[in-house]
Amino acid sequence: MSNFDCLMKKYIHFSLAVMLAVATSACNRADWSKEELSIINASGELLRVLTVDNPEDSLFLRRPCEEIAPAALGSQTLKKLGDKMLATVTSPEQDGVGIAGPQVGISRRIVAVQRFDKQGEPFEVYPNIRIIARNGETVPGPEGCLSVPGRRGEVPRYQQITISYSLPPSGKLPVRDTTENISGFTAVIFQHECDHLDGVLYTDYLD
Repeated sequence: MSNFDCLMKKYIHFSLAVMLAVATSACNRADWSKEELSIINASGELLRVLTVDNPEDSLFLRRPCEEIAPAALGSQTLKKLGDKMLATVTSPEQDGVGIAGPQVGISRRIVAVQRFDKQGEPFEVYPNIRIIARNGETVPGPEGCLSVPGRRGEVPRYQQITISYSLPPSGKLPVRDTTENISGFTAVIFQHECDHLDGVLYTDYLD
């Protein structure tokens, strides 16, 4: 092998190493941060709900959220976060019908919503959720928010929407996205919670 061939081989190996480092760095940016892991793994089953009464909380609630990395969708960390979000929103202190990641200090696209359109009205968790379609006309209705204590207001919401979210891996099935059509009061809840993921509060709709 000539000196030129050796140099080219070393250059190719170096280039591949740089590309791998860049790709790994990008993946790490999508992983849980130290702050997020501290919140999720803290003792106790309930999470602190951020409110606009606290200046630092208020700024955090205005941040657009990032998606959850595909590798994290089947993780125990995500399951623990979902379980704690459900425990928090259904606790006597909160008694809500929905909660979003940023409301508990997690700036990720994840919500927990009570499905009044399903038998038994279960609470369910939706990672990487987005509203991809809104249909019909808006109808005003009363809303409140766990992060805006002591206030309520009339907010116009669509009565039919289509959501997209990620399904964690199951058995031989990999991570995959799915869509679902939602209507009625449950659609209103999804719109309220998805607004949180974009840094929007229901009070932004009020005069």
